[in-house]
Amino acid sequence: QVQLVESGGGLVQAGGSLRLSCAASGLTFGSYAMGWYRQAPGKEREPVARISIGGNTVYADSVKGRFTISRDNAKNTVYLQMNSLKSDDTAVYYCAAGRTIATLSSGSWGQGTQVTVSS
Repeated sequence: QVQLVESGGGLVQAGGSLRLSCAASGLTFGSYAMGWYRQAPGKEREPVARISIGGNTVYADSVKGRFTISRDNAKNTVYLQMNSLKSDDTAVYYCAAGRTIATLSSGSWGQGTQVTVSS
């Protein structure tokens, strides 16, 4: 059974930084694409950053140049470094695992971690 556990969320002032972590178990981590999604109140869940098995990355336009996704296959962990945070980044952030970037949204999900950016 795949289990994804996010951590690192919290309250931060605009312009600040946070690093989210997602520890994965129950899967061959190096064989899965990983991603971060977010859902703000009243909005649909949206992809933020995704990383393929080979390390290729895809970012939402709204976070390009500010967020960086990375993976450590030895630790079964994917990270999201978030810099220059804005109030619009306030959301619950979810980790996802799937066979490919294209199928992440139909894969496994974590429980989410709250990120709140105060202006």
